[in-house]
This record gives sequence, C-alpha cells and structure tokens, in this order.
Amino acid sequence: MISRRQFLKIAGISAACGIGMAATSSFIKAGASRSDDTRDRLIAKRWGMFIDTRKIDENDRERIINACHSIHNVPNFDNPRHAVKWIWTEEFIRAFPEQRGEFIAEKLIQKPILVLCNNCSNPPCVRVCPTQATFKRERDGLVLMDFHRCFGCRYCMAGCPYGARSFNFWDPKPYIEEINPEFPTRMMGVVEKCSFCYQRIDRGIIPACVEVSNGAMVVGDLSDPGSEIRILLREHITIRRRPELGTEPNVFYKI
Repeated sequence: MISRRQFLKIAGISAACGIGMAATSSFIKAGASRSDDTRDRLIAKRWGMFIDTRKIDENDRERIINACHSIHNVPNFDNPRHAVKWIWTEEFIRAFPEQRGEFIAEKLIQKPILVLCNNCSNPPCVRVCPTQATFKRERDGLVLMDFHRCFGCRYCMAGCPYGARSFNFWDPKPYIEEINPEFPTRMMGVVEKCSFCYQRIDRGIIPACVEVSNGAMVVGDLSDPGSEIRILLREHITIRRRPELGTEPNVFYKI
C-alpha cells in the first residue's frame, strides 16, 4: 500500500517521462496527437456513431472485429481472462442492463451486440487519469490515449462504466499475428482501448469498423444537424448504453 504522497510522486515522474517521450518519433507514431495539423482530416466538432444492429449478422461481427484489431495491433492472449478488446460483442441484456424487464422480448436477451468505447462527451476515464494519458481532444471531442504517459494504475478502467478498456498483463507483441507498422504497439502494464480510428480520421478516412460494416455503422458530426448521423437519429428510434450515468455516450444503437 503506497501513501498519497508516494502515489503523486510516481504520477509526477510518469507525466514527466511522457513529456520527454513526446519528442521521439515513436510518440509521433503513437499519435495520441494533440496537434492541429489540418491535412486532409475529416472534420467534426463532436464525433458520434450510429449502429444498426439489425443489419449485422455473425459474419459481419467477425469481419468488423478483425478489421479493427488487425490495424491496431490488438494482441490475442491465450488466457481469456487477459483478453484485450477494442470492439467486441456482449449479450443485449449485459450491454443494456437498464432495458431489463419482465416483458422484454426473448429474442433480445441473448442477442449479440457490438460494443466499443462510447467516446463520451463527459468521460469519467479522463477525470480520474492522474497523468493525462487519457484525454479528450479539444477540437473534436475524441477520447484518446497517450500510451507513453500510461503507467498502469488502471484508474481509467475503474472509472469506465462500460468495460471499454483493457490492461496488458503481458508483453503484447508476441501475441500479435501480424504487426501493422503504421500503428504503435503497446507494452506490458499499459491500458488500451478503441481510439475511434483517430489516425484514419486525421487522414480523411472513416474508421475501419465503419468501412467494412456494409452500411450498418455510420460516423459523423453530432453537432451538425445536416450530417448523415443526425438524419439517421431523427428518422430512427435509438438507445445508448447507460445514459443515466451522465457520461453522455456518443454511440447510438438502432435495435
């Protein structure tokens, strides 16, 4: 058990190390990038996602998960207890416990639902991170991670009510089938999560999951009434995961 003084000292050292790493090329690749480089990036003030669960079958789910995990170097650990997940499936009743009721449709109870980081507008993970390894990008609200600042305290995991973060109990590199050199690998003792494909958005490319979803998933600017996602939200009834917690999740599901 460490004292509060010791913890703050460790956090301060880790933050300083993260700042020092910012000058290295590996940090630039990690891109937790807070820069305002315009390039050809997709523009939004508040990114959101629409998922039509009725258009996604078992093959779609597998393809979507594989697309995400392969480009982001997500390891496949042998022990399921140590699984690292950026996008995965949960039974409907676990993904939306507030929908539980006496007369819920039986076909929904075990229906597999794709879940991921909700890219919350009011993210508790950001508030509890002592080193700012988890932060909210000012220009578009994306909740991102600077892997070099993370020293594995796992406060963000405790703070996230969606289980959207994973911890690397082992060195992940030996458990990556084929490393994508365009995205940084992590190290043992670091937390990771879905990044909303910021590295693609910043190059003008939609997220990988959306690209392979055959139209079942859409991303867009929630602050723009004329955007495709806002039109879909006006035309369809959707639900979000545990909105009663005040996190303001930005992933919407058509059930």
